[in-house]
Amino acid sequence: MKTGILGMGAYLPERIMTNDDWAEFVDTSDEWITSRTGIKTRRIAAEDQSTADLATAAAEDALKDAGLTAGDLDEIIVATDTPEMYSPDTASFVQQRLGAGPIASYDLGGSGCAGWVMGLDIARSRATDNRKIMVIGVEVITKLMNWDERETCVLFGDAAAAAVVGTGPEAAEVLAATMGTDGTQTDILGMPLGGAREYFNASHLETNAHRHIVMNGREVFKNAVRRMGEASQQVMDKAGVGIDDVDLVIPHQANKRIIDAVQKGMGLSDDQLYINVQDYGNTGSASVPLALWEARSKGIVRPGDLVLLTAFGAGFHWAAALVRF
Repeated sequence: MKTGILGMGAYLPERIMTNDDWAEFVDTSDEWITSRTGIKTRRIAAEDQSTADLATAAAEDALKDAGLTAGDLDEIIVATDTPEMYSPDTASFVQQRLGAGPIASYDLGGSGCAGWVMGLDIARSRATDNRKIMVIGVEVITKLMNWDERETCVLFGDAAAAAVVGTGPEAAEVLAATMGTDGTQTDILGMPLGGAREYFNASHLETNAHRHIVMNGREVFKNAVRRMGEASQQVMDKAGVGIDDVDLVIPHQANKRIIDAVQKGMGLSDDQLYINVQDYGNTGSASVPLALWEARSKGIVRPGDLVLLTAFGAGFHWAAALVRF
């Protein structure tokens, strides 16, 4: 019996926003955005859609793919930086909407864009005794970010993707996984306002400061490339394989420049790399599972393939996993 992914699902909002659309809000252009990020379009959640809405839809899709019902679940993990509300956590809403029993349901909140891969590692360790665990990556960041900040607002999109993790002969086996955190880098990426350290007050409304995303691009780039490369090597070493044995690498889809640097550093061929950042932008914790779901749906991931997942995010967190389909 193998422990791994039993089924996958995703949800993408209907609204598509192009780079030209963004030019109506901020001083930018398709050429400016594309040359710096590789992003062409992204999805935007509707006004009446929340994080739990997207997460529930993706989870239902994953259950259908796995041939299971909500009643079969033993645990729900939601990785998100854009929760349904401050408290309770998003997983509580998802558990109720799915109609699952009174099972453990919790968020990996603030785990950054590495959240879903971290959740996959956690789920693998808990999928014993035929337990089935739902792992969801979801972001509705366009509702929280500042639409006037040209350097950051054009980078993000909304999406959700999910996987059911458990044991079975047909599971896509998680052969190895790793994750880590460097707390000395908490200042290079994040949304500082709103917590107990610097709580929100009325004065922040005047400058929209509560929607401000801090991003030190140079340091994020350097750390992301380094940590994704190191984490990838660690899981390959654990599994006893080399990069030539890997059929497909799915990195966090933050921007094309980071992906290009990871490709060069790892010595990957174009055929070994899956990229969809041009279509969806940075969807945070949904990024890696969304790309994996899409590659699998397109038949790019085939039975027997060895797929390497690697991601980074605020914290500064990173994670990687090696999966045999």
